[in-house]
Amino acid sequence: MLTVAVLISGTGSNLRALLEAARHPDFPARVVVVGADRDADGLAHAEEFGIPTFTVPWHEHDNRDAWGAELGRQLEVWSPDLIVLSGLMRLLPASLVAQYAPHIINTHPAYLPEFPGAHGVRDALAAGVSETGASVIVVDDGVDSGPILAQERVPVLPGDTEHSLHERIKPVERRLLIEVVQHIATGELALTS
Repeated sequence: MLTVAVLISGTGSNLRALLEAARHPDFPARVVVVGADRDADGLAHAEEFGIPTFTVPWHEHDNRDAWGAELGRQLEVWSPDLIVLSGLMRLLPASLVAQYAPHIINTHPAYLPEFPGAHGVRDALAAGVSETGASVIVVDDGVDSGPILAQERVPVLPGDTEHSLHERIKPVERRLLIEVVQHIATGELALTS
């Protein structure tokens, strides 16, 4: 059974989808802990499913490395096989990535390498493209630059706003995340950095 730690910053909609999938007896992975960089609303999903949580507030640390060191200490308690960044809006320090690489994956609301960074949906709209997408990648030292594990196109419709487009991307992102975690757990997908 693949053990998974999930790190979030916000509402945790991808986390909830993963928790719902993992509660089925035939799903080959279990979420063992959920962490956040703030008092995130999504921690309530973990509590509802009886999953332990921890918070490592960004503002309580002098710099990214100090924050990452504490995050690493919290993760070590659980020894997860896989770490899922699910809406974590902080870049992990290189030392933490190196500690767990290539066993950290991230979801992104764009068809990478198109529109990396924190504003993928907004950037796609600003570029006037006819389609964008969702991706699941291995985390490396760059910004959304790791190996792509799964991705799917999502059309940009006339009159789309950042909100409406993101709402259409989210279900695709959730489905891809669940599929990737399942395929990693069954050995159908090998992680490489």
